[in-house]
Amino acid sequence: MTETDFILSNFETSKASKGSVTWKTPSNIALVKYWGKQEPQLPENTSISFTLDACFTLTSLEYKLKNRQPELVSGSHNEMLKQVQHDLNSFNFEIYFEGEKKDDFKPKIQKFFERIEKYVPFLKEYEFVIKSRNSFPHSSGIASSASGMSALALCVMSLEKELNPAISEEYFNKKASFLARLGSGSACRSIEGGLIVWGYHTEVEESSNLFGVKFPYKVHENFKNYHDTILLVDEGEKQVSSTVGHQLMYNHPFAQQRFKQANDNILKISEVLQNGDLKKFVEIVESEALSLHAMMMTSNPYFILMKPNTLKIINKIWEYRAATKSNICFTLDAGANVHVLFPEAEKETVNNFIINELIQFCQENHYICDRIGHGAKRLSNI
Repeated sequence: MTETDFILSNFETSKASKGSVTWKTPSNIALVKYWGKQEPQLPENTSISFTLDACFTLTSLEYKLKNRQPELVSGSHNEMLKQVQHDLNSFNFEIYFEGEKKDDFKPKIQKFFERIEKYVPFLKEYEFVIKSRNSFPHSSGIASSASGMSALALCVMSLEKELNPAISEEYFNKKASFLARLGSGSACRSIEGGLIVWGYHTEVEESSNLFGVKFPYKVHENFKNYHDTILLVDEGEKQVSSTVGHQLMYNHPFAQQRFKQANDNILKISEVLQNGDLKKFVEIVESEALSLHAMMMTSNPYFILMKPNTLKIINKIWEYRAATKSNICFTLDAGANVHVLFPEAEKETVNNFIINELIQFCQENHYICDRIGHGAKRLSNI
């Protein structure tokens, strides 16, 4: 599919004058990382991720058609007409996060709406109220933009479905992923469940830079019900946002080598996910995590998002694995928190290790037990 396939050309707003929709959308954790992008939100390399379950965003979108008639208020007729015209030509929305009005979130949503208006041209026909909350700390290195922007994209697509009921489920999901990508690149990997590939790769069927696709090959039993326990080393907001980090890949001295490394690792992990080689999985996933942070430490300006306790956890995992031959491993997103990955078969032993040895390094002993999830779900309104 191409971008033009996602342009909505015919719609009747009379089919949906007022209403609301709610989506519960998961975060995801990349196994092979994407770091560096081109406009508009296109990845420099292919990535693959586990969709999570317990880390999610709940977002409701309330919508109402704008009043096209000027209200009788004080002021000249021309002023009223100008105001009405301005309102009709603008995006009109309010946003609430965790129950509080968040005007500081509005510029990001405004930019998102500007990017997607070409594909969903009904946006300026409505007044919106967006209400959202996370099951995890915002901006702390768990992919909150991934779950947040994908949830909003799905709400917008549900409104499109009201206006154009004929669209298929496949088209709905692909366009939701396409729109989510324009808000946050990794958000395109949070629509469907399991393993999601984003970014065109010659060796991955149906892969695309425009949207995420489900891993197209049979996944070995070793990777079914895989666990991800997230150790919250630092629940505060990151010192450097992912957006800034991506921008620093421009003219990065190791950028091209990194993009090649990631695309090579896509081939390797694709084989591993099919043949069940857990030792090779550990090697690829940890290498990818450390490569991501190496790019941060060698950019200009350079920065470090890991904390001392991040490194303590990593070393504890290495010691435990060497002593027990476990298949436990870690990965990192763009933050200090550690994702501890392990197969279902090791659930009890690894959970005991985490409780006894690792949570002491978490902020206030906070951690989240998560696993591979089944993707986004539409809910009754919150």
